[in-house]
Amino acid sequence: MTDARTTRRFALSTLVAVIGLGVLAQARPALAQGPRDPQAEQFVQVRAQRVISVLADKSQSVAQKKATFHQGIDELADVPRITNFVLGKYARTITQDQRQRFAAAFRVYAESVYQNRINDYHGETLKVTGSTVRKPGDVIVDTRISGGQLGQPVQVSWRVMGGGTAWKVVDVQFKGVWLAITQQQDFVSTIDNAGGNIDVLISQLQRDAQRPASR
Repeated sequence: MTDARTTRRFALSTLVAVIGLGVLAQARPALAQGPRDPQAEQFVQVRAQRVISVLADKSQSVAQKKATFHQGIDELADVPRITNFVLGKYARTITQDQRQRFAAAFRVYAESVYQNRINDYHGETLKVTGSTVRKPGDVIVDTRISGGQLGQPVQVSWRVMGGGTAWKVVDVQFKGVWLAITQQQDFVSTIDNAGGNIDVLISQLQRDAQRPASR
């Protein structure tokens, strides 16, 4: 297993399972220079590390880990915004019934990324290295993840929105790629190829959630 694959799973299981896919409907965030935001940095340090720590906690059963992880995701991410964003243009036309079924399927699919890799984590740690305020309430927090199975530390950036003590992660950048935007592109492409039928994507997520992890 390479460092890149291991770290990408961190980003995905913290983003996809984090469901940190709810960026505002706009282009990739530009990393304009700005002041640091200590409160946003503290939020990421505490909440993101907690999610990562659950992955390597050997004191809990698998069932306990899943419950703790689920709670940690809700504390870390803006789940409703996320669910809406990944649908892209189809968020405007989806029915309420489809939205409810998609939200449930997406959550199960996202957390299955973590559940299928539950034994791949061994004490990795996260350290905030800085932040950039794009505008009030919109901050990019830079971190370094190291230890565990990672031979070399890797850089992961988190886009958070909010203020004060009320922050939520909305996207994660790994190797220069904002994963939320990539996930949205994949989902929209799937629906486009199905002639606009969102039920096809829902069924695909349900199937993917049942598949064992590939190594």
